[in-house]
Amino acid sequence: MLNNQVKFRRVTAGVLLIVAPLLQAVAVVVDPGTWGDDREAVSFGDNPALAQAQSALYHWSWLLMAIAVLGLVHLTRRRATRLGHVAGGMSMIGYISMSGLLLIDPVEWWLGQHNPPEQAQKLLDEILNLPGVVFGFQMPWIFLGWLGLPLLTVAVWRAGFVGWWVPLLVAGGYLGSFAIEYGPATVLFWGVPAVALGWTGLKVLRMGDEAWAAYYPARDREPVSA
Repeated sequence: MLNNQVKFRRVTAGVLLIVAPLLQAVAVVVDPGTWGDDREAVSFGDNPALAQAQSALYHWSWLLMAIAVLGLVHLTRRRATRLGHVAGGMSMIGYISMSGLLLIDPVEWWLGQHNPPEQAQKLLDEILNLPGVVFGFQMPWIFLGWLGLPLLTVAVWRAGFVGWWVPLLVAGGYLGSFAIEYGPATVLFWGVPAVALGWTGLKVLRMGDEAWAAYYPARDREPVSA
């Protein structure tokens, strides 16, 4: 498969569209902060093993989603191309930026182990409010993923590959989660997009190499090898 550029890219895109959002959905379930104290300096200390596990799950979910986005952009080669390119770029930058911020999790845990909760939160805020952190890693970059991915699924819908319900579930789940506090309800809000994106990934896996290659311009197409 490594020698077949059509099959490799199609299978990679399909698998990552299933795996990446699923890892995020699992991460919110195992995160001690979902079910415990909303101050992570406290909840992470309740179960350090799960705290580290959720950080790793989020990290790989968001990195892999940045790669999966390329597969969705491919599906907009014939229609909604401009929207696909803009939303795809936003999504990639956003998800990579979010992944980088996860290194603050072990810092937050350490601060909680060595300071009272209020002092730990004060120290964390001083770290996160440094201008280099705010403008280099947070604003507005981390929000581009949450905005870009729903827009990208709109482009894929306009391209005719998925039904209207896919962008509706992705937007409703990810954007709707901003209206609630991070907690048990987030499990539902982030589980719904995982279903929609997973279904899209399954459709990519089932479409076959010839259908995937048909999105390339005619001059760039090569015979699909078995």
